[in-house]
Amino acid sequence: MKLYLPYSNSLTQYKRFLTREVMCGNIGIGGANPIRVQSMTTTDTMDTKATVSQSIRMIEAGCELVRITAPSMNEAKNLEVIKKELRAAGFDTPLVADIHFTPNAAEYAARVIEKVRVNPGNYADKKKFEEIEYTDSAYEKELERIRNRFTPLVNICKEYGTAMRIGTNHGSLSDRILSRYGDTPLGMVESAFEFLRICEDLNYQNIVISMKASNTQVMVEAYRLLVQKMIETNRNYPLHLGVTEAGDGEDGRIKSAVGIGALLEDGLGDTVRVSLTEDPEFEMPVARDLIKRYEHRSSHDTIEPLKIEQGKIQLSYNPYEYERRESTLVSNIGGHNVPRVIADYSKRDSISAASLFAVGYNYSIPLDKWNLTDMACDYIFAGDHQPDFEIPGTLGIINNADVWELIAKPVRQYPLFIGEQFFESEKKSSEINFVVVTKQLLTVDFLTRLKSVTNVVLVFDTLNSHAMAELRRLFVTLAEHDIKLPVIIKRNYNNISEEDFQLGSSAEVGALLLDGLGDGIWLKQQHCTSPQIVNSTSFGILQATRTRISKTEYISCPSCGRTLFDLQETTAKIRTVTDHLKGIKIGIMGCIVNGPGEMADADYGYVGVGVGKISLYKGKEVVKKNVPSENAVNELIELIKENGDWVERN
Repeated sequence: MKLYLPYSNSLTQYKRFLTREVMCGNIGIGGANPIRVQSMTTTDTMDTKATVSQSIRMIEAGCELVRITAPSMNEAKNLEVIKKELRAAGFDTPLVADIHFTPNAAEYAARVIEKVRVNPGNYADKKKFEEIEYTDSAYEKELERIRNRFTPLVNICKEYGTAMRIGTNHGSLSDRILSRYGDTPLGMVESAFEFLRICEDLNYQNIVISMKASNTQVMVEAYRLLVQKMIETNRNYPLHLGVTEAGDGEDGRIKSAVGIGALLEDGLGDTVRVSLTEDPEFEMPVARDLIKRYEHRSSHDTIEPLKIEQGKIQLSYNPYEYERRESTLVSNIGGHNVPRVIADYSKRDSISAASLFAVGYNYSIPLDKWNLTDMACDYIFAGDHQPDFEIPGTLGIINNADVWELIAKPVRQYPLFIGEQFFESEKKSSEINFVVVTKQLLTVDFLTRLKSVTNVVLVFDTLNSHAMAELRRLFVTLAEHDIKLPVIIKRNYNNISEEDFQLGSSAEVGALLLDGLGDGIWLKQQHCTSPQIVNSTSFGILQATRTRISKTEYISCPSCGRTLFDLQETTAKIRTVTDHLKGIKIGIMGCIVNGPGEMADADYGYVGVGVGKISLYKGKEVVKKNVPSENAVNELIELIKENGDWVERN
């Protein structure tokens, strides 16, 4: 157990972190305002008609702030035209100019629309991936150079009442920051603080801050560290939340819910953007569904507070740096094993060999063998059922303890006990005993007796509406009693849609996994028509938290007016030929702004550099330039083969 400076009001009582109100046109961000939803257009900013039409579709879908890219003065000037068109059509939604390398465009935009977003990593710097040794005086000169470049924009925002987002991106940290702080969450925070201090020196505080990354671990740690630094220095700027380049479909939604949800769970966040490689109007329902989970969260059941000493909270894990909880090894659960997945078949009328197809097992009659996918679950909870067929050799069956006792010489079948039932039962498994515990069952006496057992896997369950916080408190309770038994995180969801199920489980379970807590997950959707959805969600959460890799990861940007090709079509084409490359991360970027930076988190990159032209990356290095787009996917495959990462599809 160690002490850490806090990053939220409380880790056991839900309450939004109170930030200052920042006005963006007629919209208030932070303070007592609701969490705002925003998105970004994907059209060419110079195409006024298309941009206005898409903006209207976004607004009608629930978008409260519309962001539009302005890569040059021409686009910045056209923002004024777009704004007039929207106002004439009866829409007063604030507009946000997205600025990267062009301070003059930012300065123009700040005079005509409600908000500008600047990226500290490339507003005053050009990224060359150079490591530079700075003396303190040389570093101060660099900061002075940045101040001179940035000050005109700040003064314009002050004069015109324009809001600003200082948006740090993990993939575009400047060489200066990387040289001094490394590729770290601390570097991300310091990058924002450099610009923030300049604003404060000029008495400008109409600021929102973001810490975006495609890696959810990095993203969550950076936001937490940012808030901790703000608390420490008496600052309270609103937070814009987002997982950058989350991708599309189910993967994009789960990844966004993991990163954004982990922060919302602790009361952090004043405005949200879900970045999907889809038309932007499809982002709003996902963001809305995420946010609505917290509208009445403050009425949750009481959770035992964490211990506090001298203003610091006592935790069993480091909230600012990922490290997996140490647990004992019980069969293939715990220790250094990847988190296990349990599928729940207890409510089915029967379990047949065909039933297992949905959870990754396919029996071939001609070959008389089981074929497993990379997303084959590890255990099935069968409840009172007894499978009447030979189960796959890698699969374990869990039965209710009373039924398990009646099974003659069960092979790879294990009992599930409820709390004290484990100690009261005379018959136990010599391999694995699953024991369900809740806050009520985890008494001091029960904890004391747990210290003497070795073949037990605990199953944490809760009915608390603030489930993540209560389950996290149970992990801390184990540490307080020096109990290192492995733990399965169990969550039950009833009477909710499949999308709400995916988003809710991703936020709650994902938050725990990002803190290194949990040796497995067990999700149950009472009214879900497809166990395949539950299973794919489980593996999707593990993938998004990078705690168990079962498929290819696509770091795919959501597109904007800078994009030089059809991102949705290209992503689908690349996915079709590479989705069997388990563990490979492929970045698909529409332009150079996010390209080089985000390649730091990808194994291979596909980046637009001109109309019909693609550059291919290996990590951060460009290895093939100006490849014609019609050949680029094949060239990407060849690049993967050249580096020994290609395998043929089964």
